[in-house]
Amino acid sequence: MQVYHHYLLHIEQGVAKLSFNRPQKANALHKDAWLELSKAFTDLDENPDVRVIVLSGEGKHFCAGIDLELLMDIGQFTQIECGGKRAEKVRSTVKMLQDKINAIEHCRKPVLAAIHNGCIGGGVDIVAACDIRYCTDNTYFCIKEVDMGLVADLGTLQRLPKIISPGLVAELAYTGRKLTAGEAEQCGLVNKVYANRDEMLAGVMEIARQIAAKSPLVIRGTKQILLHSRDHSVDEGLKQVALWNAGMLLSKDLQEAFVASMQKRPGVFED
Repeated sequence: MQVYHHYLLHIEQGVAKLSFNRPQKANALHKDAWLELSKAFTDLDENPDVRVIVLSGEGKHFCAGIDLELLMDIGQFTQIECGGKRAEKVRSTVKMLQDKINAIEHCRKPVLAAIHNGCIGGGVDIVAACDIRYCTDNTYFCIKEVDMGLVADLGTLQRLPKIISPGLVAELAYTGRKLTAGEAEQCGLVNKVYANRDEMLAGVMEIARQIAAKSPLVIRGTKQILLHSRDHSVDEGLKQVALWNAGMLLSKDLQEAFVASMQKRPGVFED
């Protein structure tokens, strides 16, 4: 099994439990942790033993976003005299960080975020790129960038308005206030609020195992179609799913699903 420096990974029954492992830093991510983030999701995407991913955090908080160490490194670009070259360097760094979060969305396997306590700044960018979100009742979400003199630039302002009300996103982005777990459930940011982290992880892992028991080909296709539908018209979405099923519908998984249904047993699908 792959070992990472800043993440813990455990794979069982088709479910990969991946967790941020910088508890001493509230799981704030420095450059090496960002680089490992995309590597982890690329590895899991390619791992045939993995059908679903549960993303969580070790320690007190889920994720406190970007480590100040990384922000200080970016601040050193002010020493570059040429304005154009300075801007080019900043853009390159921002694009690099965006790509690390994009790896979550590009992963073909569903990603379920199990969030506890603080989900701050870059943490919100990360969970917005996940497929489904759950949290504990002490969780809060905060678009902290406004209080740091920054425009949030890693996906929150692009993805969150597709998940919850754009007006609520604007309020959170302009004020930097904390969105509570109850509000998050009410507005649809999370599917369910659990009493504590252990109860949440048990519940989310059970949901993940249910998904892992389905046809992995169908689950991958469903994720692809959901993402396409988010960003396209209904007509374009219908054309896309017709193309997908033209290539994927007549599979062994379809045959197995029919036989399993007739025999009143769970389907058994190859990775």
